[in-house]
Amino acid sequence: MKTFEQLKISKSILKTLDEIGFTEPTPIQQKVIPVIRSGANVVGVAQTGTGKTAAYLIPLLMNIVKAEGDDPRVIILVPTRELAIQGGDDIEELSANTNIRHAAVYGGIGWTKHAEMIKPGIDILVSTPGRLWDLYKAGALSLKKVKHLVIDEADRMLDMGFLPQLRQLFEILPNRRQNLLFSATFPQRVEIMAEEFLDHYKKVKVALSATTVKQVKQEIYLTPNYRTKLNLIKHLLKDEETFNRIIIFVRIKEHAEAVFKVIKRKTEGEKRILHSNKGQSSRINAINAFKAGEIRILISTDVSARGLDASLVSHVINFDLPSSYDDYVHRIGRTARAGNKGVAITLIDPAQEWHMKRIEKLIRMEIPRKEIPEDMKIIKTETSEKQDQLREIDRQRKLDDPTFQGAFHERKKKSEKKPKKFFSKNSQSKKKKK
Repeated sequence: MKTFEQLKISKSILKTLDEIGFTEPTPIQQKVIPVIRSGANVVGVAQTGTGKTAAYLIPLLMNIVKAEGDDPRVIILVPTRELAIQGGDDIEELSANTNIRHAAVYGGIGWTKHAEMIKPGIDILVSTPGRLWDLYKAGALSLKKVKHLVIDEADRMLDMGFLPQLRQLFEILPNRRQNLLFSATFPQRVEIMAEEFLDHYKKVKVALSATTVKQVKQEIYLTPNYRTKLNLIKHLLKDEETFNRIIIFVRIKEHAEAVFKVIKRKTEGEKRILHSNKGQSSRINAINAFKAGEIRILISTDVSARGLDASLVSHVINFDLPSSYDDYVHRIGRTARAGNKGVAITLIDPAQEWHMKRIEKLIRMEIPRKEIPEDMKIIKTETSEKQDQLREIDRQRKLDDPTFQGAFHERKKKSEKKPKKFFSKNSQSKKKKK
């Protein structure tokens, strides 16, 4: 384990790291900081919550040293407004003992406001691809002095269809620059993107087992149905001392609304909800309030939580499993940040156990199962929900064994009653006599 001093971090940044409580570098920081400092192009593969933002910001802040000129020397591209704002906050924190100027720009508001913001001069600019193009085309921004380009959340960039805009931007950026690409995952499409945009890059990867933060205590509750999950959430959150700052993840906005409705009147503390129907300003305000400790419980879908980087989160609760197994790691990485401990609790029904086992295989660990508290009411599973679960279990078994015929249909067949006989024994005997 290397220390920040052994990584030859400058005194001003060491002072800042000490002030904000960064005691030792994370694995991705240990590996990638020296490579970035060498000037090489880098592809960094690491999950959320591993300190990857600081891994590229620390060496870049050291490289540009101080404020200089009017035009940006570092451009950081991110896929969403929330991530742009978060990036700006991270730079603000890490550059506290320097005079480096920075700004975060993004869509959703007029570009002229951002043009005024950067007019006095800028050293580091965090931006979404579309807004960077807007400012360049309007003549409000020159990119001639760019020496370092970061593409963060590259896999998300591709998911959101930013590849054409990235190609457009690469045409106008100076050829002589350092390129850094960071991604939580590295599927073939991201590899192709790296090959297209980065010459002779060095790949730095932190193994998935290492990125599932060791400080996260993971637990699973096997619940029979949806309504019992809601009851369990309500029961757990009664313990205000233990569950003091919580993010509840849901897969769809309908579940977010249902959870919010249940806990709104039954639990103490401020609560907010994040999903796609919420306005942009509402979402940003909720994230900022949660980060400031003004909100105890935040309920969010995976997409709406992008850009959320809050310390001292005591618990992450997965009301249901995410659509992507990788997103499980993204979710639990919201707790146990910066060396703090945290707990990730996942609620699953019988049809989700198959997926949970695959997540356990992915993270190379078995997560302990916990019993539902005895003093909590378990609600009977409705017939329609039970049938949905059985169909899903059948589908899973067919994926494991293509010859499997389907237990649900067998159960249904057996449960069908035999046809009733509409004649009595007397009528039968009369028939025989004839």
